[in-house]
Amino acid sequence: MNSFDGSGSPRHDQVAGGGDSRYPWSRFASWLECVCVVTFDLELGQAIEVQFDHFIVDVCCQKTSICYLSFPDSYSGCLGDTQFSFRLRQSVGRRASRFRDDAYNRDAPVTLQREVSHFFGYVYFRQVKDVSVKRGYFQKSLVLVSRLPYTHLFHSLLQIIAPEFFEKLEPCLEAVCNEIDQWPSPVPGLTLNLPVMGVVLQVRIPSKSDKPGGSPVKQAAKENLLPAPTLLPTIHELDLFKCFQSALIHLQMLWELMLLGEPVVVMALSPTISSETVLALVSSISPLKFCCDFRPYFTIHDSEFREYTTRTQAPPNVVLGVTNPFFIKTFQSWPHIVRLGEIRMAGDLPKQVKVKKLSKLKTLDTKPGIYTAYKTFLHKDKILIKRLLKGIQRKRPSEVQSAILRRHLLELTQSFIIPLERYMAGLMPLQRSVTPWKTPPQIRPFSQDEFMSTLDHTGPQLTSVLKGDWIGLYRKFFRSPNFDGWYRQRHKEMTQKLESLHLEVICDATSAEALSPPGSASVSARSWMFWSGFL
Repeated sequence: MNSFDGSGSPRHDQVAGGGDSRYPWSRFASWLECVCVVTFDLELGQAIEVQFDHFIVDVCCQKTSICYLSFPDSYSGCLGDTQFSFRLRQSVGRRASRFRDDAYNRDAPVTLQREVSHFFGYVYFRQVKDVSVKRGYFQKSLVLVSRLPYTHLFHSLLQIIAPEFFEKLEPCLEAVCNEIDQWPSPVPGLTLNLPVMGVVLQVRIPSKSDKPGGSPVKQAAKENLLPAPTLLPTIHELDLFKCFQSALIHLQMLWELMLLGEPVVVMALSPTISSETVLALVSSISPLKFCCDFRPYFTIHDSEFREYTTRTQAPPNVVLGVTNPFFIKTFQSWPHIVRLGEIRMAGDLPKQVKVKKLSKLKTLDTKPGIYTAYKTFLHKDKILIKRLLKGIQRKRPSEVQSAILRRHLLELTQSFIIPLERYMAGLMPLQRSVTPWKTPPQIRPFSQDEFMSTLDHTGPQLTSVLKGDWIGLYRKFFRSPNFDGWYRQRHKEMTQKLESLHLEVICDATSAEALSPPGSASVSARSWMFWSGFL
């Protein structure tokens, strides 16, 4: 393996957006952990051939996992070029990143924050016949490893650099890494121009202050760039319609399974389909953060294989994307299995998968279906399904179909979460109860029964047309990791707000004291601050 230490990077002394110029490739590090090439070695199997990273020491201490996740399973039969994604857990004891992500994560939407304990891998795999190779095939993967969930951006980047790399190999890749090292750091709310290999990608980094479901990005007209920028309307969104088109009539069920953090296995014919479907499922509850584990592409070589396939305990809260038929038997005890096949048309419409009993899942059978005993709390939105199916017949563009689907899922999630947000806000102490003479008041505890009593007047029925057992859905949601993650985040934000208000009133009291006449009989705010430990 050739490891590049970044010494050839041209601009380490000028770092924008929070990079640290004391370290090589600091701008590169704000986007990627490393870039590596995985090849097939007849003696070793999959192996890292070339690696570029921002540390002088090796950053990819999980080489084995990355190698296996970077090649499609042998059962996938992927010829030509294949793109897919994976996600893997950071190994215990790995060196922590030298760059603090507090500023970025503070301003980024919760669904786009940098991962602390996981990496994302974005893969461009090429397999073509080659008689000059003993195995008879050229097999290589170009892999971008990052903590950022920028699926669309990094796959678009791979589409630019991978074909050139496979033709010119390593020198081309080093030049690309040097170009990435000159990119400005990703700052939420800013539109950035990212030059690479003669192309300028123009992207806007989403901010938590953005209105959910806002209008797509418009091209900035301030700079006359040559070449003209290629506008990417999103850095992370997938083609939801393509991912869900064979399961449109079960969209409500899939949304509820994700909301509740249920264990789900997606079995597909290729890592492309498995990874896109898993990522689409996880994003279906946006802007609520999916707080369970998810693996867009999972193999038997994964370090968590034993953990996730043990039958001595209940399946963990994780969504797995797999392609190896071996998993059919391994995951027979799992409660929810989504099995996807080739998209087949029934007339003008894609054939919809059926919900089947788990007992009907056969090892040698390849029939698509959703194998589960789950009963939805809410009824289907038949109007939406008819609209999407009619859109297929009328050949409505997939981008429009996806926009309709994304808007529906966003409104559904908002209808569910707004009553929780409203109730949580009511647990905040009144501002007038914050005084400089006492410690900040406490946030009232969350009471599930009290929240349920508010639903008659402020429940989701006010904003959603869907009927069903909303209360039952809330009760099960309270037992899920997604509720726990949402509550912890909101409680943390409210606590920080209280502390900020407390400091403000202390400062105001100190200023008032400074302006008060000498010999005032009032208690000195400055003295109180001293004894309280603020001075």
